[in-house]
Amino acid sequence: MAINTSRRGFIKMAGAATLAAGGASVLAGCGNGNSSSDSSTIKIGVLGPYSGDVAQYGLAVRNGIDLYFEQNPQIAGKNVELDEEDEKGDATEAVNAYNKMVEGGAVAVLGDVTSTPSIAVAQQSVNDNIPLISASATAADFVSYGKNAFRACITDPYQGKLMADFAASEGYKTVGTIYNSGGDYEKGVNDAFVEEAQSKGINVTTQQGYAAGDVDFKSQLTTIIGTNPDVIFSPNYYQDDGKIVTQARQLGYKGVFMGADGWSNIVGGSEEYASAADLEGCFYDCSFVAENPDEKVQQFIKDYQAKYNEAPSNFCALGYDAAMVMAKAIETVENDGKAKYGTDDYKQAIIDAIASGSVDGVTGTIKYDGTGDPVKPTLVITFKDGKQSVYKTVEADA
Repeated sequence: MAINTSRRGFIKMAGAATLAAGGASVLAGCGNGNSSSDSSTIKIGVLGPYSGDVAQYGLAVRNGIDLYFEQNPQIAGKNVELDEEDEKGDATEAVNAYNKMVEGGAVAVLGDVTSTPSIAVAQQSVNDNIPLISASATAADFVSYGKNAFRACITDPYQGKLMADFAASEGYKTVGTIYNSGGDYEKGVNDAFVEEAQSKGINVTTQQGYAAGDVDFKSQLTTIIGTNPDVIFSPNYYQDDGKIVTQARQLGYKGVFMGADGWSNIVGGSEEYASAADLEGCFYDCSFVAENPDEKVQQFIKDYQAKYNEAPSNFCALGYDAAMVMAKAIETVENDGKAKYGTDDYKQAIIDAIASGSVDGVTGTIKYDGTGDPVKPTLVITFKDGKQSVYKTVEADA
């Protein structure tokens, strides 16, 4: 499919004016551009934080979605129109933006990005039975409110369990944890890890919490190191994890660190959050890493760099795959032809197609097995000689 080369120019011209208005509708297809009420156009909402404290995650997901629809600007011969709305990282703004999308004719929504706004949107979307796919909402509750909500990422509890099982497989007998006790993501992963680790006979020597915004972790680390653990589990976001690893090394800890997908971007971005030497031999899990030699992954990286002039992160790849899952489901419904565009039957048919379908994504083959949680492989990443590499691929349970 030809890429719509005018799209970048349109966004640039719209600039601050479109963001100030709360969002922008962008045609991904070719031709003269139809209104959302025209049956030759398929309108999809794209919801996330594109300004504010967590904008880096929303923009990364949106970049992946935009790249997919530039490469695939039509679904079953119909132009795709993206209604992109900025919720600024706020749950109330997210619900308002979601309502605006639905009132504007969106038949499906890609979003939200972070867990708390995503849960608020999921609760609201049940009333409309709108097909909803989040690239990155890892909180378990996101898919619990209705069968219309799906995610492309693995969950907090799954990550915690997976890394505890990995720790047991590596022969670790004792572990201390450090986590942001006020963060839903961090606490969710930590709690699942501790429960599974203890069930595997691993002694959790201490759990040390800290508050959001803290930058000095030496008190907690001193306590953990004093228990002489085989490994320290730090399931936080990379900005905190980089400081934690660095400060632990300064305190003399030479053992292994493990983490979850919040570690993505700890190296390889515009800023190094911990040194290669300090990260040597550490592990974390995620769905995507640029060092994966898989052909699909390397082609995605090439395409992403050509468009954005930077390397993609885990969030970019998950955005791309979420768009793929939604597009393939809508294509199935369009090709079937039984449901009229925009009706309740049409939306339900998309939901059913997501639930029964399968896509070969950048982050692996994605399918669903009775819930909105994906059945997909997960990577365990390690650091060696200053580089990341895939240490192990954990296949899906089902």
